[in-house]
Amino acid sequence: MAKAFTSKEAKRLADQQGALLKRLEDESNIAEKCKDAICDAADRLMADEVMKVLRTVPIEEVNRDKRGIKTKALRDYGYKTLADIATASVYTIASVKGISQDAASIIRQIVKGYIDEVQKTIKIQLSVDKKTTANTRIVTAVYKYDYALDYGKTCRKLLSENKEKIEQWIDEVAPATSALRWMLTFGGAKQRTEAAYNNLRNQETYEQAAHQVLFEIEELENVPGTRAWEYFEKNPVKFFNILEDVVPGILGNDDAVYGLPEDLAREVQDEAFFPEGLLCDLRRYQEWGVKYILHQGRVLLGDEMGLGKTIQAIATMVSLKNTGATHFVVVCPASVITNWCREVSQKSKLQVTKIHGAGREQALASWIKTGGVAVTTYETTAYFKLDEAFDVSLIIVDEAHYIKNVRAQRSANVRKLCDHAKRLLFMTGTALENNVDEMISLIQVLRPDISSAIRGISFMSAAPQFREKIAPVYYRRKREDVLTELPELIEKQEWCGLSEKELEVYKQTLQTGSYPAVRQVSWNVGDVHGSSKAKRLQELVEEAKQDGRKVIVFSFFLHTIQCICELFENECMAPINGSVTPQKRQEIIDEFDDAPAGTILAAQIQSGGTGLNIQSASVVVICEPQFKPSIENQAISRAYRMGQTRNVLAYRLLCENTVDEKITDLLKRKQEVFDAFADKSVAAEKSVELDDKTFGNIIKEEIDRINAEEKAGNVAE
Repeated sequence: MAKAFTSKEAKRLADQQGALLKRLEDESNIAEKCKDAICDAADRLMADEVMKVLRTVPIEEVNRDKRGIKTKALRDYGYKTLADIATASVYTIASVKGISQDAASIIRQIVKGYIDEVQKTIKIQLSVDKKTTANTRIVTAVYKYDYALDYGKTCRKLLSENKEKIEQWIDEVAPATSALRWMLTFGGAKQRTEAAYNNLRNQETYEQAAHQVLFEIEELENVPGTRAWEYFEKNPVKFFNILEDVVPGILGNDDAVYGLPEDLAREVQDEAFFPEGLLCDLRRYQEWGVKYILHQGRVLLGDEMGLGKTIQAIATMVSLKNTGATHFVVVCPASVITNWCREVSQKSKLQVTKIHGAGREQALASWIKTGGVAVTTYETTAYFKLDEAFDVSLIIVDEAHYIKNVRAQRSANVRKLCDHAKRLLFMTGTALENNVDEMISLIQVLRPDISSAIRGISFMSAAPQFREKIAPVYYRRKREDVLTELPELIEKQEWCGLSEKELEVYKQTLQTGSYPAVRQVSWNVGDVHGSSKAKRLQELVEEAKQDGRKVIVFSFFLHTIQCICELFENECMAPINGSVTPQKRQEIIDEFDDAPAGTILAAQIQSGGTGLNIQSASVVVICEPQFKPSIENQAISRAYRMGQTRNVLAYRLLCENTVDEKITDLLKRKQEVFDAFADKSVAAEKSVELDDKTFGNIIKEEIDRINAEEKAGNVAE
């Protein structure tokens, strides 16, 4: 029986399918190859950093211990620093006139000792402002590895689904690849051969997927450094997690247990964490914090400002929900209640119920019935009337020092609510080591046994014995302990809710149609002390002061700058605006550099947002959204730049259900469209901004929204 294809066609098809399987097998371990590339890039980066240090050490250092080494001979030969000699062999060094073989061996040992010591002190700090060849190499290697993980997984999936049957078909089609073998093939064997040929030809879906992933792997090999740096900038958490996992200790943090006693650390390490439903990445120290909270049950998390206590709390709730927990409560100051609601919604799939102000009873009843996260204020806890048997899976108390005074009514209300908690998480960014009585007061609620044990030794709060006793309940990490690759930029939107008076002023201002007045929402309330944004700013400044930081506050409007100066009086420097000469600006900045923590520098964003270096500040606050995001980024860059030794915390003060929200959302959508489709030309950059016409439309939409809400309210009445 003649076959419907030639022997040559059968051989070519079998070879093609076999080659495709081979390529998939070769690339299935691409992630391991990329991991090796990270290690190699890390070694080279470390070597570069070590050499930089050695270049500062003169060659005379090898004779520090007066061993009789002729350093003049070495210098005359061209060995000026230890870097010059670091890569030289003993033989090469011994070729210098006056240097014996034994002396050359001693010199190599001395230099190796220096290299070992320097390596212990090196901390890798990557920044988009420092795109050196070595930095680009490691950033690119991590980028490739992250994508290679998915590509390798795809290759393995294709192989597991197709390899066995394709190899079988290749074996079965073999008789057709030779005219002689085909002649010696009979009956059912020929039918199987032809069926195998047809099967190999009809693998379009598999072949398309295989060629696609192999093409993407080829593209990965040639990825430009610019794309890798964009990845680094957009995914810093994922980037440093990968780097830490692949090259432990490269970031300068060899403490794998983050300061916990060894026995407790072993228990925390084994704690299970279930992140399904968490919509963001955690740093390794943050996941460790979550495990600590889960394992200990009733704890006080005192991580330094900017280390992500909120996200650790959210991740804890997510993990508990995945194991059957249903009801959670967050108690926080009124100024951050909106922010908490947004953070939970954006960073997780948890359901959020705000229990505050009008409608709090209905909201509470709904939460009791449906579960999720109830976010409320200290004052509103007075309305939490729960059945005695009602259990709350976890209660989180943010800024827990608010309840340090046991005689205060809000403390009593919160503590009564805590009686319903299976687990408790108190949080504060304040260093409680500086106020041991306050620490003991809070620990008394969480762990009375530990509170009793430490009362008598509070005088030795700085001693290791004291820290070990409180380790099961109080956990604080400092920035330099866990984020050694910093400085980095941490940006947060601080959403505020308008008071009734602010809302009334806002409605009236909308009717005037004055663009500047409308944009100054909350700041134009009359008395600055009645401004919700001002109140949140005061809290941020106080946190910064406690954390040893200084603050720059930017606004587009002179009136807002004046309000800030009035609010902080002596703590605020003379403001920077368009009328201040360059010389005077520098004098103000020099004075600010020498000022104590908690000092505020207020500046018009058009004047102080460009051309100034203000690294002595590490907190930046922007009072209202700008029409051009680039203006905000430039302002933040006054502090977040070369020479900054602390991580920079950038806060944007925004009011919910106002033009702030509409401006922010519109600019975000514009940015997403730009990122997806636009070339990064000057013309394209201009598209990511608002013009007066667009803002006029926003004002009209706000007026229509408020009118509709008021009309609906009247109808309901």
